[in-house]
Formats: sequence, structure tokens, C-alpha cells
Amino acid sequence: MTYRVLKATNEELKKKSFQIREEVFVVEQEVATEEEFDEFEDESHHFVALDENDAPVGSARWRYTDKGIKLERFTAKQTMRGKGLGSAIVQAVLDDIAEKAKPGTCLYMHAQLPAVNLYLKFGFQTKGDQFDECGIMHYLMWKEL
Repeated sequence: MTYRVLKATNEELKKKSFQIREEVFVVEQEVATEEEFDEFEDESHHFVALDENDAPVGSARWRYTDKGIKLERFTAKQTMRGKGLGSAIVQAVLDDIAEKAKPGTCLYMHAQLPAVNLYLKFGFQTKGDQFDECGIMHYLMWKEL
């Protein structure tokens, strides 16, 4: 199966990003809708991965915070996991950030445990103990740009 990762620069792509987040986080992982979709949607930089039929199969977003840049909402459709999609999404987000942020900027995320090894491959490090967020165990992960 082929896919492409795009920055969601229009409402159609943003809607597809939200669609896959709904499927993965709200339906599959049972995260409350009000926890998944928050007040940071408008200020975030959204990404969506589309399959050959333009159906959404993955997503991510990033935003500026007072601590640096927070990477969030990384998803991959269940049938697409383990096929390189996660790496492609992470790389697209990091490439976009690199165009905008200054060297030395702190990048951080709350990573679900099954995804920790993926982020380690991109130079992120775990920090602190595991913690529960929305009923799912996470690690704080960070790296400098």
C-alpha cells in the first residue's frame, strides 16, 4: 500500500486529519472526544497521510508552547502500522519544524509506550517516569533541534 504525507494547508486536508484521529484515538483507543480535540487545533500545524485513494491513514500536529515545540496527535491506521508510515510522518513533521525553528529549540512530546522506539530512532530521549494520559501510558520525550 502506498501513502503520502502532506501538510494540512486547507480545510479538506485538515478534516481528513481529524477523521483519522477520530478513528484511532476516539474509537480504537477510547479517548474522550473533548480530550482529543482541544483549544489548540487552530494554532497547530497539522499533517495527514493519505493512501492511494486519498483516504486518511495517519496524522500529526505540532505547535509552539512556552517550553518549546510540542509534537502531538501522531496516528497511524491500524492496518498501516509497521509499514514505515510512522517514520514518514515523524520525518515530515521534523522537516517542517526545521524550516521554521531555531537550532537549540526544545522539541518534546507525550509518547505512547508502543511508539517510544520509533521516536528514539529520531534522536528523542525519554525523560522521567511513565505517566497516564487519557487512560494510556506515556513517556515524556524530548530532543533539541
